[in-house]
Amino acid sequence: MAISDTTVAVIGTGNIGGTLAADFAAGGQDYLLAGRDQQAAQKIAADLGGHAEVVSVDEAVARAGVLVIAVWLPDFEQLIAQYGERLAGKIIVDPTNPVGPDGAGGYHKVIGEQDSSGQILAGLLPAGARLVKAFGTLSAPTLAAVARREPERAVLFYAADDEAAGDLVAGLIRAASYEPVRVGGLDQSIRIEMYGDLHEVGALGRAVTRSEALAAI
Repeated sequence: MAISDTTVAVIGTGNIGGTLAADFAAGGQDYLLAGRDQQAAQKIAADLGGHAEVVSVDEAVARAGVLVIAVWLPDFEQLIAQYGERLAGKIIVDPTNPVGPDGAGGYHKVIGEQDSSGQILAGLLPAGARLVKAFGTLSAPTLAAVARREPERAVLFYAADDEAAGDLVAGLIRAASYEPVRVGGLDQSIRIEMYGDLHEVGALGRAVTRSEALAAI
């Protein structure tokens, strides 16, 4: 299945969700856009040339085969609990970083130091749902700054246990105008989450090209 053969939804209209919405539209990708704040979603969609159709979260879950869930980790967990078996058969794209405000203007990890939100979320999904960790290795400002960079596109790393799901999300990364590089299965998710060795806020410290990414892996 190609990315053009399935319905994509972006759930979340915050920094990452809004940036990805713009990137998908610029790449010609049509999709559903949903969030708890429908006014925010309508405002984002108004500038995207008709590529985004604003719907409720319920409708996004019902219609889309690929759900990019760009929300904080506790909200992601709540969404899985709410929709449960309705997520079976879908590809769930997880850009989350398991962090929260530290009260001093920064962030701290909200799960164990050796734990991965990608693996935690995958374990909560119903049988038949396939999680792909993607779109979370760069901050929203960096995503916006390096989108459509030429001649060498900026890399977005991804991790997937299911090869077909990973390939489909790689196509979505390309549609958003980045270069996909797979790091392995979901047991590698921690490497591409905040503070990991392949994250901008971690050992890499910046966006990288494909050759730099392959050398870092």
